[in-house]
Amino acid sequence: MIDGPSGSRATSVLNGSARPPLPHARPTPEAALRGHATDPARPTDPGHRRPRRAAGALASAALLLPLLGAAPAESGASATRLQRSFASAADRYHVPQSLLLAVSYLQSRWDTHTGAPSVTGGYGPMHLTDARTALANAPHHSEGTEDARGDSARPALHPAAEVPTQAELPSRLRTLTKAAELTGLPARQLRTDPAANVAGGAALLAAAQRDLAEPLSADPADWYGAVARFSGADDTATAAAYADDVYDVLRTGAERTTDEGQLVTLAARPELAPETAQLQRTGLRKVSAAGTECPATVSCEWIPAPHEEFGEGDYGNHDLGNRPAGQSIRYIVVHDTEGAWDGVLNMVQDPTYVSWNYTLRSTDGHIAQHVKAKDVAWHAGNWYVNAKSIGLEHEGFLANPDAWYTEAMYRASARLVKYLAAKYGIPLDRQHILGHDNVPGPTTSTVSGMHTDPGPYWDWQHYFTLLGRPFGRTAHVRGDSAVVTIRPDYASNRPTYTGCVTAGQACAAHGSSEVRLYSQPDTASALVKDIGTHPPGGVSTIGVNDIGSRVSTGQQYAVAERRGDWTAIWYLGQKAWFQNPAANPTAVAAVGALVTPKNGLTEIPVYGRAYPEASAYPAGVPAQTVSPLPYKLPSGQKYVAGEKVPGEYYYAVTFDPASHRVVVGKDQYYEIQFGHRVAFVRAADVRLTLS
Repeated sequence: MIDGPSGSRATSVLNGSARPPLPHARPTPEAALRGHATDPARPTDPGHRRPRRAAGALASAALLLPLLGAAPAESGASATRLQRSFASAADRYHVPQSLLLAVSYLQSRWDTHTGAPSVTGGYGPMHLTDARTALANAPHHSEGTEDARGDSARPALHPAAEVPTQAELPSRLRTLTKAAELTGLPARQLRTDPAANVAGGAALLAAAQRDLAEPLSADPADWYGAVARFSGADDTATAAAYADDVYDVLRTGAERTTDEGQLVTLAARPELAPETAQLQRTGLRKVSAAGTECPATVSCEWIPAPHEEFGEGDYGNHDLGNRPAGQSIRYIVVHDTEGAWDGVLNMVQDPTYVSWNYTLRSTDGHIAQHVKAKDVAWHAGNWYVNAKSIGLEHEGFLANPDAWYTEAMYRASARLVKYLAAKYGIPLDRQHILGHDNVPGPTTSTVSGMHTDPGPYWDWQHYFTLLGRPFGRTAHVRGDSAVVTIRPDYASNRPTYTGCVTAGQACAAHGSSEVRLYSQPDTASALVKDIGTHPPGGVSTIGVNDIGSRVSTGQQYAVAERRGDWTAIWYLGQKAWFQNPAANPTAVAAVGALVTPKNGLTEIPVYGRAYPEASAYPAGVPAQTVSPLPYKLPSGQKYVAGEKVPGEYYYAVTFDPASHRVVVGKDQYYEIQFGHRVAFVRAADVRLTLS
């Protein structure tokens, strides 16, 4: 989510009336106009605060909270039970089994999520949506904080009387009700019983086919229009993108073991060519993609963030630029929205709020673009990163492990990122495709307030597989490698986190992309410290928002030591241990460039931004302080380096872009994987080696 004061996380209401207190991270030079402080996390100028929070009827957060968990799979149940459920439902409702399997794969990858709802209130393998029930049954959340940042604080839910009626919800958020009418099955059974859920999905597909006056054909090629309607989208572009993805699954096939241990298989049909002309008979509205910067393989519309003045020299909610001609784009930052689609879109259209480049919808992967790539959105809480990045907001919540993201959204996001990366030359690795939780605080005072989304439940391995860059072993050495890539098995890697619902209480067990770090090769030892996140002592916790003792899938670190099933890496200036058994490794051997302090230096400073030296600033552009973070990189330690970059600063503090300047210095920096977040060191302070 977009950065705000003290790292508070946003909650919007379903109708979009709430506006969380999240100020933008503006560039504000030292001794500058209107008394701004450099790169503030908490601006002191009232004109740049965004403190308003309007009262709302319904917390959209509730759509994303875990529901009553259903019982786990029966002990000893057949590993092919779910496959048989697809066959039975297909036969009963005269839907091709392969089509039913492909639709379900795109929705949930055939997982049941133990009956918990998705980000948008969808249940079961077919993602039948019942957002009203998800809202009504979501647990109350603690008003307290789980850690120093306070991200896990959540507003208590509103009374049941404020839960919307079915008619008040868009149709894409209430497909389960129609499935219950078509099948005669109770809604609760459709939510919690995978076989019933699959039957409900089959009934919906058959009903859509009949509504289009198409035959209940055994050939999946004849069902394109019905699949488009099943998406829940109300426009042809989104529905077509969804249907195209389903048929892509049909052509390539799939096989996996689900979260309940069910082996499900879909044979490939590479020759399949659907009747796409059916789309014109679906009655869906047409939405123009004019003005967007999206690949043709996704559904995209232009919903612009405003750029206008609103008094006393203040303006919102982004800066005009000339990227990549004026300055390069080097990062894509993955966020989650902490709110539902409609409310989030209302916020980004508020000129007094912050901005980001794209928002992605969970139900079907639809994308809205708000800020052109040439311009600079205010989204990452670090002006250096803002000036060189594109921000993507994904409909979802960090602290709700069972509020799962759909496959449709993962795929749409991956296609967008691949397109942007190719267009702007952005490397597809974890030093350039960042989570908001990987963005460093620009100064010491901002470190503890930086955000931690998309959090430990975002599936980075799956995401990078969709990007065509799955993480794997890259070092082929007989002995131990000097570098490792973090790569746990997402489904089986289930570290305990606390604070998802109530401060101090354990979150629901769930797969995770992240691995915990200890001070010794022993789970009974203390967690490694983070003096920036938890000043002054640095004591880390297992809070869901506490990243001080965690590493994430795809990140790379220099190996410090190995002992049996344990591996130690250099992390935030210290040795950090994690479990890495050969039988179930959480990291794999890698190669990479490493930096270490030059000979004769006992330690060197670490920075949260790569700013130029003072002499590089022209007249009229106040020099920015090259301010180190509270960490040090000691001699003898090594860290994986990304690219070498010149110091750079984008001066943009006025509405008129004519006064904007890109300042490039002679000082060079290396971006490094220093902790959970990236950081920068001056090239003059280090020597570079290759592992």
